[in-house]
Formats: sequence, structure tokens, C-alpha cells
Amino acid sequence: MKYETDNKGFSIYRFKSNCPEFRTRMKRDNLKKVRVMKSSDIVPFLREIWEEEKLDLIESFYVVFLNRANTTVGWSKISDGGITGTVADPKVIYNNALQSLACNMIIAHNHPSGNLRPSNADEELTKKIAAAGKLLDINVLDHIILTAESHFSFADEGYL
Repeated sequence: MKYETDNKGFSIYRFKSNCPEFRTRMKRDNLKKVRVMKSSDIVPFLREIWEEEKLDLIESFYVVFLNRANTTVGWSKISDGGITGTVADPKVIYNNALQSLACNMIIAHNHPSGNLRPSNADEELTKKIAAAGKLLDINVLDHIILTAESHFSFADEGYL
């Protein structure tokens, strides 16, 4: 295991893998700890870790890992995509969740178009990731869609 620091000052555990995507930012001294009780608690954290220049340009997918008390223990960028979509592989998501010893997680992606409504694909992916989490006892607490101006919460809107 190798420790590094990314360009935002977060310490990174780099696990030996042939796939560079398998990188988990885990609880370290400089990880901002946030207790999540509602969607508005995690949105500022997401905006802080998001690559701001990409928010209106391309879709990206992030996961925030939480402990049993719903306090952040790490986060990971899962993918960068194109203008209209990105890939979020549940295997990659749960590999990182297990490495970070997460009990709960919040998944998030952005819509560069500014449209806050989830697509059918967004809804299906959320169901798929949440179902996988039930088997591993890792709860998906929310799925946040970010735009430059606002956010949409699956939990707040009754989708989860």
C-alpha cells in the first residue's frame, strides 16, 4: 500500500492493482469530516471535492463513504464520461466501499445540461447499486445529482 497526496491535499491509499481506477481516498488527517443527516449536509462536501471546471462540461460519478454514524470516512471519483453520460460500474464502487470499510455511502453524479430530473438510466442504476449494497450490508443513503446551481436528492424525493 502506498500513500500519496492529491492536488486538493487529500491523502490517498493506493492499493496495488493493474487498474488505476482502484484508488480510494480514505479517512486521513486532512479529510473533512461531515455528519450527514440530510442531503443538504453532503452537497457542500461534494462541491468541494468535485473538479469544478468539469461540473458544466462532462458527467462524472463520485461516491462518498460513511461510517455507521453517517460521518464521512472517504470518497472516490469513479469515472469521468462525456457530455451526456458516464459509466458507474457497481463492482468498482463496491471494491472501494469495502476497502474504505464503509457502512453507508452516498452516490453522486452531475448533469452538465443543468437538468435536475433523473433519467430512467439514473433510476435503474440507483436501484442496482442499492440492491448490491443490501447483500454487503452497505446502505446507499442517497443519490445526488449536481448542477452548477442546484442539486436533486433521490432520498428527499422518495426514490430511495
